[in-house]
Amino acid sequence: MLEMRPDCERCGADLPADQHGAFICSFECTFCAECTDALDERCPNCGGELMDRPTRVGAALKKNPASTTRKFRAA
Repeated sequence: MLEMRPDCERCGADLPADQHGAFICSFECTFCAECTDALDERCPNCGGELMDRPTRVGAALKKNPASTTRKFRAA
């Protein structure tokens, strides 16, 4: 099951699990659309392709909430 990380690892933007706009690699590194474009759709951590993250809504989100652990680390 996807961890559904709550923020962009590059800029810290909020990425709610029930909204579009998040992109992930196969290791679930998570980035916003703007940062994904700036990274040419490649994960800076593993070099993998960044793809649209699916959303999780309704009962599925209640039963399996998104992670609250933020990955952004200010420079």
